[in-house]
This record gives sequence, structure tokens and C-alpha cells, in this order.
Amino acid sequence: MTSAIVTKIVSLRAELPPQVRLIAVTKTRSVAEVRAAYAAGLRDFAESRIQEALPKQAALVDLADICWHFIGHLQSNKAKKAIAQFHWLHTGDRLELLERLNRLAGESTHRPQVCLQVKVRPDPDKYGWSPAELMTALPALTTYTQIDLAGLMTILPLGLSAAETLAAFQDLHQLRATLRQELAQPDALPELSMGMSGDYPLAIQAGATMVRLGQAIFGPRSPRTGG
Repeated sequence: MTSAIVTKIVSLRAELPPQVRLIAVTKTRSVAEVRAAYAAGLRDFAESRIQEALPKQAALVDLADICWHFIGHLQSNKAKKAIAQFHWLHTGDRLELLERLNRLAGESTHRPQVCLQVKVRPDPDKYGWSPAELMTALPALTTYTQIDLAGLMTILPLGLSAAETLAAFQDLHQLRATLRQELAQPDALPELSMGMSGDYPLAIQAGATMVRLGQAIFGPRSPRTGG
């Protein structure tokens, strides 16, 4: 197992442009698999369920420079725990959540990096802002000074063709340009968190700065065993 993970990581890092951050998605993966990826040089790891992440993080507490990313839907009542346990929150998908994160961050010593989750295509199975909703919310978002709005994130609907996928990723890139113009801040929202194991080359082509890969690193996912 370890050698296969190392081989995949070496291959991926040779493939990815140097400006693209490789995030290993470790939901349902074992502590041993995370350690293997860490030993191969990865430092960024993502979980989508806080209750699954906590025991894993506790078992890996000796890895002092590990960086944890939260990529699942974040319920408001778990915002405090998320701030304490994760460096990055990729799923800032509504004003209520961002307001709560801002308040809780102001009461703690943690300052999370937050990506705003956008639905660049309609999808009833995904959370996130539509581009129009995000533009409307922008004045309120600029008042949240205790969190860092670090970029945009998207998860695309299933079933898109390669051309449709590339166009959707390009639309997120363009949305960031529009937001930067509206904010009069050419360097705002530097990160574009987009691309997973099945579509990350297209995301990189469209300007991704972060890709979130699970199966491309660890192989087929094992069935969830609870938690």
C-alpha cells in the first residue's frame, strides 16, 4: 500500500505545475494511508466530516506541520469545532455561516482561510452560491474581518462532458476576475480550489491553484464503516 501511494504522489507532483497545491482527500482513508502520503512529502489533507476527522487528527498529532482542509458541507453548529481543527475551510456557502465563522474566529486565536463555494452550474445536489448570489452578497462579505476570504471553490455536477467541464472551471476563473474588479483589489481571492480525481487536468488548464484528489492518490475508496 505504502509504495503504491508514494509512486502515485511522485507521479502527480511531477505532473502538476509548481503553483498548484496538491490536497489529499483522506475521507474513509486510514491513518496508515495518511502517514504514507505524508512520508511521500504531502502536507495538505482534506476531510469532509468533522466526526470522522477528529480521531484521525488526534492519531496524527505528531505530524506538526500537517495542514488540514475541510471540504464538506459545514453545519453552523459545528463551525467552532471546524475553526479549531482545520486551517482551511473550503465550503463557505452562505452568509449565515460566514457571519458565524467571523464571530467565532474573533473569539479565538485561530484565523481560518475560507474559500467561497460557488455553483457555477445549477445542481440541486450541491451547496453553494450562484454567481449572481455571490455578487449580491459581496458587500456583506467584505465586513467579515476575522477570517481570510482566500478564494473560490467549486464542485461540478456529475455527467458533464470534458468541454462542459472545462467551460465551467473557466467560468469560476472569470467570476474571480469580476469579483476582483468589483472589489478594486487585483489580488483578492487568490485561490481557486477546483478539480478532483476525474477532472483535475481540466481544472489546472482553467487556472486551478488547488486540486483535491482522493482516488488518484489512494486508489478506489473503501466502503464507509460508520462514524
